Amino acid sequence: MAKSTCPVSRAEFLDGATPLIVVVNGVVMEAEVKEFSTGSLGWYLNGKIEVNVAGKPVTVQIGLNMTVAGSKDLPKKRS
Repeated sequence: MAKSTCPVSRAEFLDGATPLIVVVNGVVMEAEVKEFSTGSLGWYLNGKIEVNVAGKPVTVQIGLNMTVAGSKDLPKKRS
């Protein structure tokens, strides 16, 4: 796959992005806007939910990173 170019600036993303709603097995969660230590921009979610396996409740841990393609290459200062 060809390398993507991010269509927004770092400042546009940080000023304009809003949390995203994520539904896992019917549980509504909110992924927060994040600037990752790598420089990439996106959303981050972690938490725990309960799911049924063989009729028994099982706690599962969720870790979700959603990164904007090409955002790591954006200039680091907010311009």
